[in-house]
Amino acid sequence: MKAIFLKISIIISLLFTLSCKSQTVNNYITFYNNLVPKLNTMVPNKTQYYNKNFSNFYNYLQSKSIDITFFMCSPRVIPGTQYYVIDLRLMENRIWSVGIDNHFQVPFISITFQDEIPSQIDQLSIQSQGRWNATIAQFFANMKIEKIEFVGINGYNNPDRTIK
Repeated sequence: MKAIFLKISIIISLLFTLSCKSQTVNNYITFYNNLVPKLNTMVPNKTQYYNKNFSNFYNYLQSKSIDITFFMCSPRVIPGTQYYVIDLRLMENRIWSVGIDNHFQVPFISITFQDEIPSQIDQLSIQSQGRWNATIAQFFANMKIEKIEFVGINGYNNPDRTIK
């Protein structure tokens, strides 16, 4: 009797775990499918923001109801120590992790600036723990955009990883 109860408990636990994982994946797919069409409509217009202040592009993102959640700076070329690129993440960590764990495409925007990102970004990044906020937006507001790339917007399970 104990053995049957133990087996039933294990099966129920396993089914519950699989159901939760399935729901999390479904949430990711729903989020992805709501966000990516907005990003795809932006691709043809991205060059109009080249040589313009970041604040113009940021306002455009906001007008499309696209929220930046996290950011990360990187060099233009690797290896390098001077930051010129900012990657804008558009989802919270738990959703991001679902995409990564399931080898799905994870959408983000990569912006290369004409000039080096001032070194103060290191301290601001530490203070905000990489989370996007009004102070970070203001910090980048007057930086001129050289290039915008949309990454991970070809379909969540599409093997085509072409950057747009």
